Amino acid sequence: MTDKTFRNPFPTVDIIIEIDNNEKKGIVLIKRKNPPLGWAIPGGFVDYGESLEEAAVREAEEETALQIKLIRQFHTYSDPARDPRHHTISTVFIASASGKPEGRDDAAEAAVFSENEIPENMAFDHKKIIEDYFNNNY
Repeated sequence: MTDKTFRNPFPTVDIIIEIDNNEKKGIVLIKRKNPPLGWAIPGGFVDYGESLEEAAVREAEEETALQIKLIRQFHTYSDPARDPRHHTISTVFIASASGKPEGRDDAAEAAVFSENEIPENMAFDHKKIIEDYFNNNY
């Protein structure tokens, strides 16, 4: 007889925040304080009783201090190896914001990057997500 333990992936959201202000045009990335380290798209876990959209708005504000406007859902990423800590399924949103991002919560830093400035040391599968975004692969 086989022991069957049922487990489910964790739902998460990531938010590609587009900024076009006087200082710079690009997307917001955060530098993570906790492992896995590196630059990442703002995002996090969906709380119980929270919609994906509510989680995206909350996570963006917690990590970047920006009030965002959701534009649309981009894509869902579900590779079981995308997060080394857990099996997660991330729904990615595209949003807009203005102002200067600040690293808050578990973000040591937040900054705006143009397409040709994206750092090499990206956490999770966020390099692929950003490539899909800039290449319109959706």
